[in-house]
Amino acid sequence: MIPSVTVNWAAVEPILPELLLVGIGVLLIGLDLFAPRQRQVLPWLTVVGCLAALAMIVGSHSSTAFGGMFLADGFAVFFKSLCLAGVILTTLMSEHFRRIITMQQGEYYSLLVFSAVGMLMMASAGDLMVLYLGLELMALPVYALVGLHKKEKRTGEAAIKYFLMGGFASALLLFGMSLLYGLTGTTDIARIGELINTLHLTDNPALLAALALLLAGFCFKVAVAPFHLWTPDVYEGAPTVVTAFMSVGPKAAGFAIFGRVLFFGLPQLHDHWGPVLAVLALLTMAVGNITALCQHSLKRMLAYSAIAHAGYGLLGLLAGTAEGMAATMSYLGIYLFMNMGAFAILMLLATPDQPHESLEDCKGLAARSPLAAALMLIFLFSLTGIPPTAGFVGKFYLLKAALSAGYPLTVIGAVLFSAISAYFYLRVVRLMYMTEPQESQALTFSPGMVAVLGICLLGVIGLGVFPGSLLDWATGALSVM
Repeated sequence: MIPSVTVNWAAVEPILPELLLVGIGVLLIGLDLFAPRQRQVLPWLTVVGCLAALAMIVGSHSSTAFGGMFLADGFAVFFKSLCLAGVILTTLMSEHFRRIITMQQGEYYSLLVFSAVGMLMMASAGDLMVLYLGLELMALPVYALVGLHKKEKRTGEAAIKYFLMGGFASALLLFGMSLLYGLTGTTDIARIGELINTLHLTDNPALLAALALLLAGFCFKVAVAPFHLWTPDVYEGAPTVVTAFMSVGPKAAGFAIFGRVLFFGLPQLHDHWGPVLAVLALLTMAVGNITALCQHSLKRMLAYSAIAHAGYGLLGLLAGTAEGMAATMSYLGIYLFMNMGAFAILMLLATPDQPHESLEDCKGLAARSPLAAALMLIFLFSLTGIPPTAGFVGKFYLLKAALSAGYPLTVIGAVLFSAISAYFYLRVVRLMYMTEPQESQALTFSPGMVAVLGICLLGVIGLGVFPGSLLDWATGALSVM
């Protein structure tokens, strides 16, 4: 007689969105293999699956699974929403760009979905083992996505470089985790914080070494200097649509584990990691903004811009306060819209024979496509931090949080480097509006591109005019723990 098996749905309810996405990813692979004529439905199935998972996440209540190893709290909901929004926008842009560069591999969408599963697990990690599992599940598909365009030689180099550097960063992270486990006897993040106080480990050299290794691993994932060296080459070598995805999705997931471990797990060590992050933030903003000044490739310039914005994101985290964490979270949401919008315009410039990624290709864009130039103008203004765009509001909250936490020199440096960034962002505006076009061909807006640009424009302008909505959501997410 076969014993009956009772499924406790309450126990698996927190991970249902992740299970749904795993099913969608497997279905995408199956359709690509056994129904190749139906490949045109793959992007729409990806979007529908991500929207369904997003609805499940937003509509869920705070809960835990697997003995607290998996947390479905407000913090996780916020970052999961950002990650899924990044996947949805990437998918909407993908069909246009992949058709232009003739990159037709069907596994592309399944890799996006499986990477999203890893990002969702990272956001919900209540245990170091789940954190690392999610990190690798996110990273491995991205390694493949970077090198997926086999007709382009530089993508292979970028994929190998990213894979090797990612492996070294993972090793550092694992070493730091092993030291934490050896000192406390647990991998539970909240429990580690409690035991550090109970066992009086605050000034233990081994604990400080573990903290340094964890910071190194986390900084690699979000492209913080001096762990940023992979970013320009990988961002430039990867297909532009993959670069756009990497600049928002994995970055948001990286900041999620940054906040989960430091803000929630190790707040008592703030006197150690706060000043370190302040120095790293200044270094990152300096490297990103100053190096971007001498770039001739728009894509590479946006890569250094992404490095600089990682430094801005650290401003809220280093404060070690709920106000600072909420500022970082809201800034990541704003960055999603303005950066994806800028990359969408870059993709519109591409043609089957040329990627058109240099600054020279922006010349006279206002004459070729006034709409595209106006949208790029708005996105670049937001990246610069010019009011009334959302980028200004996001930077204001970050600077306010860092100043309130007692880091005036870091705030002064951030303001100066933000002023420097205006040069290379507005240089693109000058080329678009004050030079003659090099080509006369008009830009083609596919339905997916129209949707992405509309969403990004609404986000940049809407959050600039009504800035409190996103910040209130982030603040509320931190209170629902």
